Amino acid sequence: MVILSTKELNKKQVALLDQKKFALIHANFIKIKWLKFVANKSNECLIFTSKNAVKGVLKSNDIKTIKEKDCFCVGEKTKMFLEKNGFTVVTHQKDANTLAETICKEYFQKTFTFFSGTLRKDILPKKLAAKKIHLDEISVYKTLSQSKKIILETVAILFFSPSAVASYLETNTLTNQVCFCIGHTTAQAIGEYTNSQKTNQIVIASEPTIESVIEEVIKYYNV
Repeated sequence: MVILSTKELNKKQVALLDQKKFALIHANFIKIKWLKFVANKSNECLIFTSKNAVKGVLKSNDIKTIKEKDCFCVGEKTKMFLEKNGFTVVTHQKDANTLAETICKEYFQKTFTFFSGTLRKDILPKKLAAKKIHLDEISVYKTLSQSKKIILETVAILFFSPSAVASYLETNTLTNQVCFCIGHTTAQAIGEYTNSQKTNQIVIASEPTIESVIEEVIKYYNV
């Protein structure tokens, strides 16, 4: 049973699948290009919806000033990475929509700077704009495709971002594979790029982590 991960997994993550006798192909279908930016005039609070955005901000010459601001983020892993690097996280939520709702309900009096990639979704900015919450945006990285042709027949594919879905489909097609997705926006991208919501069986992880996606694979195949 061959499965494909569109992101390289670490040794512990690979071991989880090896234990269950899956044959794994894993490779990065996207890569990150860091962008130059100026952040010395960021607002009261900072928003991060990805770990890559945090990595980009850490490259800033103004990092000491930036670290003084309170942070709001998506995902437990992003929260842990922020705290590991000296940031204070006020709250974190499982996805951008829930984070936006929390900010609109409890922190609407604050001003925010949203650090993100160039392909970020409109969900959070639109919700904050609707409530007239001040938000500035700074792009700190760009996502680039590095698609690869997969020759072996696969029964399942692991997707961790909409960009990875697009990259995979540049040189491959979806037939009858089960698609395991890290979140709802990634799952939606499968329908968008294939022009159908019914092309494949889609399973969405209960938490936005790589480990949770792997757990769904093991649960699905009952091994």
